[in-house]
Amino acid sequence: MLNYRIKHKYKLFTALLLLTAAGCKYKAVVIKSDMAVPDTYTGGNDTTTIAAVPVNIFFNDAALRTLIDSALVRNFDRQSALQHLEMATANLRYTKTLMLPQVNAVATAAADKYGKYTMSGVGNFDTNLSGNIDDNQRVGTNPTPDYFVGLRASWEVDLWGKLNNQKKAAMARFLASKAGYKLITTELSAQIAISYYQLMGLDTEREIIRRNIVLQENALEIVKIQKSGGRATELAVQQFAAQLANTKGLGYGISQQITEAENQLNLLTGNFNKQIKRDTSIIALPMPQNVSAGIPAQLLLNRPDIRQAEFELTAFNADIRSARAAFFPSLTITPYVGYNSFKAALLFNPSSAVFGLIGGLTAPVLNRRKIKTDYEFKLAEARQALFQYQKTIVTGYQEVLNGIKGVENYSKYYELKQTEVAALKNAVSVANDLYVVGRASYLEVITAQRSVLDAELELANIKKNVFMNQIGLYRALGGGWR
Repeated sequence: MLNYRIKHKYKLFTALLLLTAAGCKYKAVVIKSDMAVPDTYTGGNDTTTIAAVPVNIFFNDAALRTLIDSALVRNFDRQSALQHLEMATANLRYTKTLMLPQVNAVATAAADKYGKYTMSGVGNFDTNLSGNIDDNQRVGTNPTPDYFVGLRASWEVDLWGKLNNQKKAAMARFLASKAGYKLITTELSAQIAISYYQLMGLDTEREIIRRNIVLQENALEIVKIQKSGGRATELAVQQFAAQLANTKGLGYGISQQITEAENQLNLLTGNFNKQIKRDTSIIALPMPQNVSAGIPAQLLLNRPDIRQAEFELTAFNADIRSARAAFFPSLTITPYVGYNSFKAALLFNPSSAVFGLIGGLTAPVLNRRKIKTDYEFKLAEARQALFQYQKTIVTGYQEVLNGIKGVENYSKYYELKQTEVAALKNAVSVANDLYVVGRASYLEVITAQRSVLDAELELANIKKNVFMNQIGLYRALGGGWR
């Protein structure tokens, strides 16, 4: 009999050893990036970057800062991101408890009717016939009660790091959620600033149109007077009137765009129809200065979306290790302590006190295909996260280059457009003077007026694009969340 038990235990140990060895064929894979970012953006190696400048310093317009502050408190997307962060925090706290024993207070009452030819039935019957027991020790048999009050615990020993890797994955996802919260803040600050400068640009365009309407109305009155004196034709009057109507129509179009821009800012700041305060002259603003971009390696630390993608990749690698550990046997220890009796009156008697300890090894057999599928799924998720991480880095680099060149090119464009506007304004004045003395046709006056209107509108739009590219560069470098 002893020899049979030894052989049985040896076979059990051998089976567990074979299952463990079978799990070892699934290697501990680490999915990581070997992408090397360029050393510089445009050849410089200055590490000074505007990303390190806080929002309230980078944007020196008081009205804009007020809008950003309001959005950081009231914006719905940011509030939603905050709740996502709270969910990640709760999940992190939960995974930490997995490595601790689970202790439960237990109170149970049961009644079992054992058959005459069962082990318990025979045992209880034989016990009640014994002369070595007193009346309190006689077991009820029709049915047999069973009462227990006490504590039961269960603790899975983390032999292969499964639970520890689950905790690491939760920590990485918590950090990814924090980076995502910063990303929302960065995007929100940039959206507010872009919408604000778009609104200022539209205000300037509307003012240009109003000014040109006054000039065109004066020109129309002049040509009407000349017609009454026989110096102009009805065709000239209709041409000037058509140009005036077209310009007034542009004004209504700009007014609608202003309404939509104001509503967009109200949405971003969590308001219905609040008055948007701003400086109405984008032309009067000084050109942006200090657009230092630093070096590409700084993107890996400054951009929240890159940090978020990096933490997600870390989490999936931890998931792979946890999924691999599921192939191996798990050791669970289950202790208990309390009172157990088959008579309710004797339940809390000191002689009813019990305690015990159960330890067991569990290894997957028929469900190994499910575990293998989960392991392969985690591998695919990690590879997908790697590609997303690499894409985010390349995207960030391209966005920075676009911002640098955008500020540079639009600034030069603005200087040339200023020269063009000045020349066209002089052309309008000359055309008007020549027309009065009969040395220029009304078509030349109309053309000059139309050219200066288009050039002034384009000048305001170019100035707006300079600021928008500066904001885009600030966001692309990872600024806006500090």
